[in-house]
Amino acid sequence: MEVILTQDVKALGKKGEVVKVSDGYARNFILPKKLGLEATPKNMNDLKLQKAAEAKRQQEILEEAQSLAKEIEAKSIQLKIKTGEGGRTFGSISTKEIAVALKEQLGFDIDKKKLQLNDPIKNMGTFTVPIKLHPKVTAELKVRVDSL
Repeated sequence: MEVILTQDVKALGKKGEVVKVSDGYARNFILPKKLGLEATPKNMNDLKLQKAAEAKRQQEILEEAQSLAKEIEAKSIQLKIKTGEGGRTFGSISTKEIAVALKEQLGFDIDKKKLQLNDPIKNMGTFTVPIKLHPKVTAELKVRVDSL
């Protein structure tokens, strides 16, 4: 019997997949626990429509992320760090400070976990910080660090 899974089932498949299982397994486990539906032509058509709607929604999210990336790359933010004699810096600038400055200066509310900064910034100058907005979209933010 073919079954359309409505939830992820361990060792069988993920939500939305059509899997072939024995009649008893489907009748006694999958259907009563509402883990899947019988793969009738109506249910197959509903699944196809759901997948099309999901694909359209994912495309809209991707386009939105691409437009946000263009906006971010066109602008830059400025941060200040405390310095001592000889231009030595005290402390560093982490993703948290960059995210706060991004919100205050440009109005973009981006989670600090999306900023991909390998090491905190400990020097003055201009740096590019990659921001992972979507699995397929990464924006480059320019961060200028000056002394106080």
